[in-house]
Amino acid sequence: MRRFLLDSTIASDYINRRHGIFEKARAEVAKGNPGIEHSASRDRNMKSLNSALSALRIWPLDSEAAFEYGRLHAELARLGRPIGVIDTMIAAIARTLGNCTVVSADSDLTVVPGLKVEDWREKS
Repeated sequence: MRRFLLDSTIASDYINRRHGIFEKARAEVAKGNPGIEHSASRDRNMKSLNSALSALRIWPLDSEAAFEYGRLHAELARLGRPIGVIDTMIAAIARTLGNCTVVSADSDLTVVPGLKVEDWREKS
């Protein structure tokens, strides 16, 4: 089974049904594949998030992913391609899950060796 991990921007697009993300995610589910705190409308967005969470699986940063985070952080530093803390955590979780594609609109994750990254946003 193929897994998808949504970064925070894409998760927000899913929740708010923007840029075709909700439809793309639904299409993947049909195939058998399973930022709010700083928002000007935090309370409304939090309600939307809580409602949407029932349709999403939340993968934790467990001990295996935490060790992968440290290894990945060091590897990217050696390559001269460091990325942000949250993106590194997302990449570490995805790598420990195996057969996981990260859905992201930002290109930072594309520097992670061996990580599959897709941008589901509709191109205008």
